[in-house]
Amino acid sequence: MSTHAAVANQKVEFELGSQTYCVDIEYITEVSDVKPITALPNSAAHVRGMMDLRGRTTSVVDPRVLFDVEGAGDSESVLVFDPETMDGATGWIVDEVTQVTDVADDAVHDPPADSDEAVRGVIRRDDEFVIWIEPTAVAN
Repeated sequence: MSTHAAVANQKVEFELGSQTYCVDIEYITEVSDVKPITALPNSAAHVRGMMDLRGRTTSVVDPRVLFDVEGAGDSESVLVFDPETMDGATGWIVDEVTQVTDVADDAVHDPPADSDEAVRGVIRRDDEFVIWIEPTAVAN
């Protein structure tokens, strides 16, 4: 008798307002505290500016604008993405990074039909939903 275990994938979960999101851990190089951000004139609305992260100039993006999240948060952490998978050194400013968790493939549900193309799926956990984001589908 053969049983097939569901494959688990690690996700980094973060909060934006009252919603929990996640991305595959393979995209993240580190989580940093927010450093001073220098605004860039004439940049897109979702670009908060640039920050120096250990000598590397890193673009800081506000996913609240990208995902149309209402309400102001504390914006305490920056998810720093691997520059090889993103278009250069990029970080997302988030309210809080909450955990790294294993997610079984069978726990992921298809996103609603009218979702943004960056939404890969929805993970149901207890009474909440975690929105799984594909960061390479999001504008830098």
